[in-house]
Amino acid sequence: MPRSIPAPTGAAHTPAADPRNKVPDPTTSFWVVKVLATTVGETAADLVSTTLGFGLPVTTVVMAVVLVFFLVLQFRGRTYRPSVYWVSVVLISIVGTCITDNLTDGLGIPLAVSTVVFAAALAVVFTIWFAVEGTLSIHCIDTFRREVFYWLAILFTFALGTAAGDLIGEQTGLGYFPALLLFAVGIALVSVLFFVFRFNGVLCFWAAYVLTRPLGASLGDLLSQPVADGGLGLGTIVTSALFLAAIVVIVATVAVRLRRRRAGVLSGRLVA
Repeated sequence: MPRSIPAPTGAAHTPAADPRNKVPDPTTSFWVVKVLATTVGETAADLVSTTLGFGLPVTTVVMAVVLVFFLVLQFRGRTYRPSVYWVSVVLISIVGTCITDNLTDGLGIPLAVSTVVFAAALAVVFTIWFAVEGTLSIHCIDTFRREVFYWLAILFTFALGTAAGDLIGEQTGLGYFPALLLFAVGIALVSVLFFVFRFNGVLCFWAAYVLTRPLGASLGDLLSQPVADGGLGLGTIVTSALFLAAIVVIVATVAVRLRRRRAGVLSGRLVA
């Protein structure tokens, strides 16, 4: 889905055009960083809890506290700030992974149950969001209430994507690469629905957002897991570092371009 989804009203509600919108427009760079962030969510959770030996409960608590800190920064800001936003996404990806892993490994809750519960929770958030705001569009996240709905939806999409991805992987016995292809095909089908058949843009966006979670997780597992287990053996440290570096480069580039566009708009207004 390389181009942005039009706003329901037909207006161009993008961060560059409307500084009140506090989340990015779903362009190509958005989807690339989203996949990178979900991959880091998978590998970084394993890195901290297993490789570094902190354990899953401690990792969950620490990452949740750091997430809350960055969400406070996100909510206090008046415009879309790429660095704060994407750090929050990476952290919420890690926390979403930890929540699902705690339910499965810690409490023994079957993945099928977790998947249904998270899907129901996401549906509840969407239902209330739409009932209150009249839209689920991410092109007009410009109030505190809409931002609360937005981040709740993001959290449950990550948790749902983790549970559903693990469920499919365990039930079918797919390897990492076949699973990666499966979720890539799912995203391609959503893209066809949107671009070819002009299916509802908001629905396509959220469907793709859920699917990128298991896609990124499969990519992370493929790269980090040992060769004997079907991976490429890079390890969680190398994989996390590579993807974090890529995120930093892309987000920094986006931030510079956004700053220049906003400066251009401001200077144009001053001249006018």
